Amino acid sequence: MQFWNSILLRAFKKSARTTLWLLKIILPISLLVRFLDYYGVLAFLADFLDPLFVFMGLPGSTAIVFITSIFLPLYAPLAIIASMTITLRELTILALMCQISHNLPVESAIQARTGTSFWAMTALRIVTSIFTGIVLNFILPREMGMPVFAQTDVAAMTSVADVLLLWLKSSLHIALLIVVIVFTLNLLYNLLEEYRLIPKLSKAVAPLLRFFGLPASTAFLWLIGYIVGLAYGGALMMDQMKEGKVTKTDASLLNYHLAVSHSVLEDNLLFVALGVSIWWILGVRFVVAWVVVWMRRLILRLRFGDMSFKPDHC
Repeated sequence: MQFWNSILLRAFKKSARTTLWLLKIILPISLLVRFLDYYGVLAFLADFLDPLFVFMGLPGSTAIVFITSIFLPLYAPLAIIASMTITLRELTILALMCQISHNLPVESAIQARTGTSFWAMTALRIVTSIFTGIVLNFILPREMGMPVFAQTDVAAMTSVADVLLLWLKSSLHIALLIVVIVFTLNLLYNLLEEYRLIPKLSKAVAPLLRFFGLPASTAFLWLIGYIVGLAYGGALMMDQMKEGKVTKTDASLLNYHLAVSHSVLEDNLLFVALGVSIWWILGVRFVVAWVVVWMRRLILRLRFGDMSFKPDHC
């Protein structure tokens, strides 16, 4: 009975609220994209942005996916992807770019409340995602399979009714995906919290943190950031900073890491469910996070001479 009340029921309630909130954002956006496609706006956008996106191995029409990810959670660009023709190679590049740069107004604001510049985090993530896309275009195999989503139904879109029907079909698929993933994550977190496993896991990841250039004091927050993302992780970080468990300097370094690599369970599940290799998206984010933190440490060492500085905004 305790398992039902404290773990399962709590996961159900929180998942229902989160799912409804996400669908209120995602469904109108995906419908808008369907109509943009129907009226030829996406085709115009593709022609206009194709010269820029070609450096990342992407058609110009995918720009709307990336732009949407910057302002909204990952579920929104995911809904748009489902309504486009896209290959596995293009999806892999887009997945990494969107994972690094998504929901920036909210997540950068949360990081700003822990002492890191809003604009520094926003610029870091956008620049890093574009650079990552360019690098991936050079290193990914040219042939990575047939299109994941093929718009074989384009010819059928001869009326507004057809647009609405196709939108409804893709929306049902996305809604089911959201329900499953959100509930799984909430259940996992409740289990870890109920059985007090997070502190034990924090100790276990200490060697990994040293590799990433992060202080041992950030182990618990790093784990939370990887499990449930920046929003909840940022709230805990503020609490730990108030209690003196994490210094502002240490929190800033962690923010640089989490800016480009966080919520790896949810973020990766979303794209793995569509066929993207877990090793590409997880491995690349680890490498990018490693580079970002060690470059940040180098810049700070050159600027202040050592790591004992206490800047107002890192």
